[in-house]
Amino acid sequence: MTSSSEPDAVVDICTTADIVVARRLTRQLAACLDFGSADQTRLATAVSELTRNVIEYAGHGTCHISDASDLAFNSIQVIVEDNGPGIANVAQAMQDGYSTSGSLGAGLPGTRRLVDSFMIESRPGLTRVTISMSMRKDRP
Repeated sequence: MTSSSEPDAVVDICTTADIVVARRLTRQLAACLDFGSADQTRLATAVSELTRNVIEYAGHGTCHISDASDLAFNSIQVIVEDNGPGIANVAQAMQDGYSTSGSLGAGLPGTRRLVDSFMIESRPGLTRVTISMSMRKDRP
């Protein structure tokens, strides 16, 4: 597969069961692209965290899972977005230990460490987190 403008899968995130579906579809695509089991787990864990945040903070949203491979790299891109209240201070939310829900505050910063690329944009009415993971096709 090569990169296209259409995602391979779109999951509506409304319940905890949808988190499981998004996680499974992400892991399946990673396996199809020959990512190792550790990378599959890292990516699935990142998707779990982001989709769980959608339910907790916005109530519902979407998860777009795409094969973003090119000639040199197998790549997966995942975009998780919602139309909730937004994150008031993204820089603060990206700090280890910061939490508005009483949790450990490891979610967003931990997710950033699990993947190769992490971008977040947030304002009232839209939060979009784009993550990706890539591996060279010519690896041994």
